[in-house]
Amino acid sequence: MLTKPIYEILPIGYITIGTVSLLLLDQGYGLVSSLTVYIIGATIYNMRSQNRRTDPIRKRKAGKFPTSIYNYLPFAYLLLATVIFKLFSTGVGPVIAISLMTYSLYILIRRSSNRRHTAPCSQENPNF
Repeated sequence: MLTKPIYEILPIGYITIGTVSLLLLDQGYGLVSSLTVYIIGATIYNMRSQNRRTDPIRKRKAGKFPTSIYNYLPFAYLLLATVIFKLFSTGVGPVIAISLMTYSLYILIRRSSNRRHTAPCSQENPNF
């Protein structure tokens, strides 16, 4: 069993490894592998995030996108920023990439305000 600090940072680690690999590797199989690791990290992060939502369902606003697309938007922005940075490393490319990365992180930070990890409630009586 993994310790809590390692368990909590795994999806971020997967996303980081996938992003750095996308930037550094040029071979086709390396790009496919790094994209796979990135998608796995984003999926695990989304699953944990949805499980930890604390805002009531009735207060959630209906958006323009379906929930499945909405949940992956910050990761799509980050992936797009990585691809732009890799393909257009001179001129205005890095500015656009940094802007997209910043916006992606902003969205993730905003979403984290309604997601807290709580221990499951126990039905047992603690007095016994």
